[in-house]
Amino acid sequence: MEGQTFTDGVDITPIEFYERLANEDIRPTTSQPTPQLFLDAYQKAAESGAEQVLVITISSGMSGTIESARQAAESSPIPVQLRDGKSNSMGIGWQVIAAARAREDGGGLKQMLEAAQKALVSMSYYISLDTIEYLAHGGRIADATRLLNSLLKIKPLIFVNHETGKVGAAVPSRSRKSAIEDLYREFFRHIDTSLPLHITVLHNNALPEAKELMERIIRDFSPKEIFISIVSPVLGVHTGPKALALCGYAG
Repeated sequence: MEGQTFTDGVDITPIEFYERLANEDIRPTTSQPTPQLFLDAYQKAAESGAEQVLVITISSGMSGTIESARQAAESSPIPVQLRDGKSNSMGIGWQVIAAARAREDGGGLKQMLEAAQKALVSMSYYISLDTIEYLAHGGRIADATRLLNSLLKIKPLIFVNHETGKVGAAVPSRSRKSAIEDLYREFFRHIDTSLPLHITVLHNNALPEAKELMERIIRDFSPKEIFISIVSPVLGVHTGPKALALCGYAG
């Protein structure tokens, strides 16, 4: 960003990032972690007494991160099990939490992988963008679509396909209010609300609206657990300020 390299969550906070994105004429880019960074993590785990490592990465359909993890695994002092998370953000986070809980309950690697997979297969993940501009800059849509947005001011609704690990598009909205309604409707249309729900409300520095969504979900569905999280800048580069998302699984 502006000729500087930042480590996400270390050299810049999400709020700092989104404020700059909204107020400055900047177009940040992202890069996947290097194999050395993964190897450093494996070595640190080994030094802390770990006997093996489970790595759940961002979808291989969105990033080459898993290849860095795989290269580092060849030099790891302890065995490394790789899992393509087929998602991003809390789509990975819920799998990590499920795996960690399985471990805390006395499970081994097999039970951890099963818990992560169970979370993934029942997961719903929808994202409402306030603008299509940042997806356009990242090369993920054509120039014609960028022009269409400038004329119609559409609010794209996208989702993560957890079978392919890629992003799909749903029907866009024309206003912020209808976009949030569409986000709510589509998320709950694709999750089994008869089971215990684990939900995260994600936002790109849009906390007041995220809180309203959380309160509404609690009233309507009484989830087993729910919390709010600001989205990582590395994803915000592509989704832009004020994006909102719902990510969760049933079971």
